[in-house]
Amino acid sequence: MTRSILIIYTGGTIGMINDPETGALCPFDFEQIMNAVPEIKEFGFKIDSYTLPKLIDSSDVKPQLWKELCDIILENYEKYSGFVILHGTDTMAYSASALSFMLNNLTKPVVFTGSQLPIGKIRTDGRENLIAALEIAAAEIEGKAVVPEVCILFGAKLFRGNRTTKINAESFDAFQSFNYPPLAEIGIHIHYNYGAIDYAPRIGEVSAYTDMDTHIAILKIFPGIRPEFIDAVIEMPGLKGLILETYGSGNAPTDEVFLSKVRKACEKGILIYNVTQCQGGTVEMGRYETSRELLRSGVTSGYDITTEAAVCKMMHLLAREKDANEIKKSLNSALKGEITVNHIGF
Repeated sequence: MTRSILIIYTGGTIGMINDPETGALCPFDFEQIMNAVPEIKEFGFKIDSYTLPKLIDSSDVKPQLWKELCDIILENYEKYSGFVILHGTDTMAYSASALSFMLNNLTKPVVFTGSQLPIGKIRTDGRENLIAALEIAAAEIEGKAVVPEVCILFGAKLFRGNRTTKINAESFDAFQSFNYPPLAEIGIHIHYNYGAIDYAPRIGEVSAYTDMDTHIAILKIFPGIRPEFIDAVIEMPGLKGLILETYGSGNAPTDEVFLSKVRKACEKGILIYNVTQCQGGTVEMGRYETSRELLRSGVTSGYDITTEAAVCKMMHLLAREKDANEIKKSLNSALKGEITVNHIGF
């Protein structure tokens, strides 16, 4: 098959211009991006584009968009060698994480990229990001994709999508993967980290499970957290899953008031996923007494997962599985390379 790439344009800063009336950034037609980056016409492969009927700012992203993106990819899967998704930066890590869980048996690259400055600006980072994303999406060795994963290309690095976090609102190096190495680094040449790329055999045809259960919440622990605040979260009607953002290696208060609320939530069947507030490092439940009680209460370790990936993984599993024990087992396992499982005994 002749190499060909489909660019899916969802909106975001990369395709923004200033509204002449308000001065605010608003999306414009994708064809103007093609005109702004004429270099992409010089690639030795076919490039097509699809623009969502209604462009969105990434702050307005909902799970429906993830389903729509999966549908577009599946409908066009046999026609293209890879896919580049132009997406706003604010929720890009959520969208990349979601698609990594939704898509199964993926054998082709799905590369998210965007920019910090609109592509029409003189100093825009969007031009280089788009060019590199297209080259990586089309890269093959002996007819097989070099990076058959959902990933994020930003700045000079390619990251696994479900390992990535936005860390800076202004820098051109806006994203980082603290607990997993880059899949590629972009300079004069693109240097692939083949040992970090997922080349596990794909069994079966590509497919997608796109249902997401949004009956979840995030509770970030902080000094002085009020009991009534915790109650307001865990008593939310219909709550099924809770991302608990704890200190350091998974530590939380040891006072009985807090622990009793955690136990009560677990007894009600709410699944609690322990994720560290730190940008790097891993949850090691049981290492300290401050996390041992969470383990005893039924809280599940998130190891080194990002909050973005934890949210999407919880939504995905709650929709896909009905048995709580199966969900816990999957939360504790690496489904799409999103965590490094360390079985530590204490």
